[in-house]
This record gives sequence, C-alpha cells and structure tokens, in this order.
Amino acid sequence: MVIVSCKNENQPEVKTVAIESTEAVQELDKNATYAKAEFNIEGMTCEVGCAKTIEKKLAKLEGVKSAKVDFESEMAMVEFDEAKVTMTSLDETVKKAGEIYTTKNMKTVESFSAKKVCDENCTKDCCKDKTAAEKKACSDDCQKACCAEKKSKS
Repeated sequence: MVIVSCKNENQPEVKTVAIESTEAVQELDKNATYAKAEFNIEGMTCEVGCAKTIEKKLAKLEGVKSAKVDFESEMAMVEFDEAKVTMTSLDETVKKAGEIYTTKNMKTVESFSAKKVCDENCTKDCCKDKTAAEKKACSDDCQKACCAEKKSKS
C-alpha cells in the first residue's frame, strides 16, 4: 500500500474571506413625519413562510421605519415615512409577496393596538393567571375566533 500526499504540512490552511452585503442599510430621515398603519392580512398559512416573508418585504420598503406581521392575529403594524410610503404601496408590497395574500381594514393609527390573543381555554397572553371574571372580560375583548365562539354560546 502506498500513500501519497500533496503537502508536507499537517496544519490546516486558514483563509479569510470578505463578504460584501448586497443589502443597503436604510438611513432614517430624522426630519420625516412618520405614520403608523395597521391592517389585516388574509391568506397566510404559516408563521415563517408567510408572516415573516411579508414582514421582511415591508421592512425593506424605502421609508419604512419598522414592520411587524403577527401570524396569530393576522395583523400587520408598519411605521413609515409619509413622504415615501403610501397605504397603496403597503398593499402592493403584501400582494407581491404572494398572490394569495390580501389586505383588509387598512388604517392609520396614533399607536399600535395591543390585540389580546387568547387560546380556547383563555390560558395564554391576556388571560394567563387571571380569575374567572377577568378571563370573561378578556374573552369579551379578544379578537380570536375561539373567544368569538364562546361569546355566542354565553
């Protein structure tokens, strides 16, 4: 048996490679007038593939300060420069992310609403560790279908 080697060194070769980012970092205009928009997105089937993809596309729009898409409540919250972004451009961006996505109830708001999210037994988020009366009040305000079903049974 014969073993042949190309190098006589037993140390691994280390190379440093510089990677250039193709994404430009957005500069926020300190003098801009920022507005906040909230709207529902229908057609999402998963958190990672749908909600996060839409969120990233909204965040990359020039003039968008922040974007958050919540899969559970099907709600998008976007803060943007009014001079660079319109409600129409937000709507178009969502639709370009996928043909199945549609926006509803687009509106500008003073502050983002904290939609209460409960599960069937009102055990998480707004209802966690609360009394029965507090859970009922929570479910009265909750926007999820499970709470809507409970309201109709009451």
